[in-house]
Amino acid sequence: MVFDAGRAGGEASWAGAGMLAPGGEYEEGEVARMAVESLRRYPEFVRELEAESGLTIDFRQCGAIEAGDEDELARRASEQAALGIASDPFAYRGRTARFYPDDAIVDPRHVTKALATACRKRGVTLRENEAVTRVLGDGRGIETAGGILEDDGVLIAAGAWSSSLFPGLPKTMPVRGHLIAWKKQRGFLEPILRDRKTYLLQRASGWLIAGSTTEDAGFERSIDEEAVEDIRRRAIALLPELRDDPPDERWNGFRPGIEGNAPEIGRVKGTRVWTAFGHYRNGILLAPVTADRIAESFS
Repeated sequence: MVFDAGRAGGEASWAGAGMLAPGGEYEEGEVARMAVESLRRYPEFVRELEAESGLTIDFRQCGAIEAGDEDELARRASEQAALGIASDPFAYRGRTARFYPDDAIVDPRHVTKALATACRKRGVTLRENEAVTRVLGDGRGIETAGGILEDDGVLIAAGAWSSSLFPGLPKTMPVRGHLIAWKKQRGFLEPILRDRKTYLLQRASGWLIAGSTTEDAGFERSIDEEAVEDIRRRAIALLPELRDDPPDERWNGFRPGIEGNAPEIGRVKGTRVWTAFGHYRNGILLAPVTADRIAESFS
């Protein structure tokens, strides 16, 4: 049984652009190795999910072009190569860049819809718009506005809200990010484009998405027009063809930040509580390996 305070998959997963791009995110560490493994698992994950749900998922291993300073790009590439992240020198419109052939994109809204469908087919009950207010004792149940439900274990996967549900968990916090999008013809942009904190990608539907911002704004959902304009200017610098086109959509979401910058995945020692939260910018990318680790922790 899954409880969601709102619509299933309606928070960070709904808002995310859908980059599956260790090359643009990581240079070292255990989370980087997790990301590389999770990306390797993604084609199989998508095939299995499509078969289970009967739905089509927009997934494409299109690669990524990252522009920037030549020395900095080379330094990062050298460290990433030790993790298994491949890249090659590339010229992008007269600028120094590198091409990351393994980076990919997926529509996270397709992923969460397919997951919900597959869960229901397997007999999982999804109780949407029913927030969990606390986890009981050592994980023997939960409490919602509708009352108490006792069971033999609880998995906390509530994003930026997770640490409030059980004592002693690493602190989670929302990190707001804005995104904007243009409706373009399919094939307008093939690879991901990146330059430091700016990225552009196009989904199969034609939506060309640009991001993002990193804001300490709590759970404030209002649109910041200055943030929108900042992304638009940065996107134009990366892809000048957008200069005369105002964006058709803009939105924001709350990345699940966490103390220590590494996701909390696994069983809380001495309890019947499991955790899967704190993935920050890469929850969709890390979904397959997170699922594997949680499943293994039950054995």
